[in-house]
Amino acid sequence: MNFTAEQPSTLASPDICYRAMQGRDARFDGSFFVGVSSTGIYCRPVCRVKLPKLQNCLFFGLAAQAEKAGFRPCLRCRPELAPPLMAWSTQDASQLLANQAARMLDEPDGWGDETPTVAKLAERLGVSDRHVRRLFEAHFGVSPLQYLQTRRLLAAKQLLADTELPVTDVALVSGFASVRRFNAAFAAHYRLNPSQLRRSTRANVGLTASQPGVAPSPGMVVHLGYRPPYDVAAMLAFMARRALASVEHVDAARDDPLDHRTDCPSDYPGICRSFALQRAGTVHTGWVQAQFDEDRYQVRLTVAPGLRAVLPEVIHRVRAWLDLNADPQAIDSVLAADFADTQGLRVPGCLDGYELAVRAVLGQQITVAAARTLAQRLLDQFGTPIETPWPEICRLFPAPAVLAQVGGEALGALGIVRQRQAAIISIAQAVADGRLALHGGVQIHETVEALKALPGIGAWTAQYIAMRALRWPDAFPAGDVALHRALGLQGEKNPAKAAERASLAWKPWRSYAVMRAWQRLERKQL
Repeated sequence: MNFTAEQPSTLASPDICYRAMQGRDARFDGSFFVGVSSTGIYCRPVCRVKLPKLQNCLFFGLAAQAEKAGFRPCLRCRPELAPPLMAWSTQDASQLLANQAARMLDEPDGWGDETPTVAKLAERLGVSDRHVRRLFEAHFGVSPLQYLQTRRLLAAKQLLADTELPVTDVALVSGFASVRRFNAAFAAHYRLNPSQLRRSTRANVGLTASQPGVAPSPGMVVHLGYRPPYDVAAMLAFMARRALASVEHVDAARDDPLDHRTDCPSDYPGICRSFALQRAGTVHTGWVQAQFDEDRYQVRLTVAPGLRAVLPEVIHRVRAWLDLNADPQAIDSVLAADFADTQGLRVPGCLDGYELAVRAVLGQQITVAAARTLAQRLLDQFGTPIETPWPEICRLFPAPAVLAQVGGEALGALGIVRQRQAAIISIAQAVADGRLALHGGVQIHETVEALKALPGIGAWTAQYIAMRALRWPDAFPAGDVALHRALGLQGEKNPAKAAERASLAWKPWRSYAVMRAWQRLERKQL
């Protein structure tokens, strides 16, 4: 087969890409893929196979581009594990629109129970479907349907390799309308049927369905890649300070007292918690455990069997929760001048935007410890029981429908002041009624304004929610008092305006600047 493709203009030069391959530099993981014409296979730059000759390499910015050119994914380095790029750009309007369209297709929460189509995508963008196709072809070299199909196929490939899910279940949870269509697309792209690929992948990485001497995991295990550097200790410390008993447990050290119940490696720091996700009118409940394997730049994610029907959505949310898609090089190119001492920091996300919003309201104008106390009372009073492998994790955070019906008197009995009572109830009602969605697939500015229109929600709370729940990398809570102290602006006549002026140099990564400023302040206080 003759493999030809035009070098994408957005990529670094072939020489730079090749040098990244030579060093197997994980910082470039997901930023490009390399198709090897002598084998017909495309790989990540970190692949451990013998380095191909430069003249046999074609470089692509997207996996979909490599597959359109006729290359099959490598069974050893597994391109589906590469962290995707966060496409936030300051380029021309057409590039921004193309990036926004790709982000919408990558965001399963943004579609809910709908099946993504070009027509629906165009309607959401406010342009014609013909224009969407033209944008994709111009900027990515593939059609929207090719882009979406590659994402689905790679999601299916990961589930085939990492889990024991039947092929039928893999097809359906990956977004295919039928097993027949899945099998046909799989065979056409990868020239293997799903069962053959499952066997081949395990043979390449030395895995078998059951390994002697290793107890089976209580859930489904998948692996998620990220780009270094990643300050794992800082991420887990941030979460540990906010952890609620009976919902989550953070192991920031290397000896997790809960791990002996899971048969998981005990030397991996991580976090486990309960979790619920609604799809097609059904609430799926369970738990997740994320453990950092820092040597391999991966997260080992264990997911409860009760979440198998929504596994791709769970994986997507965990990537957002732990900020695994961040591109440290792009962020540091903007922030290094002012925050060189805090590289590797990520912006902690959440698994449920509604829960994050409620906890943000409880944290208004009080300390982290005080906010955690109020949230714990709310959880203990209104949380739902759940069974997990850990007796210490036994409840789910109160559902929107539950808090929507709670009166102010009941919240007041927990020590929650009247203004926050109204905010919590209004958020719960808006989410329960479907008037408000809090995830990375929403329109950012419209959602921020909708939040501020609710009682008791000001600019600080809306920006904090945008930073952690909406995954907006340019959120900036300008009125934050701790931020003013960290930036040395507390003596200014109007610290919020001074912070806003200072932040212009950090666009479009101001969320990361906020995290770095908070971290710097915390170090000074130790």
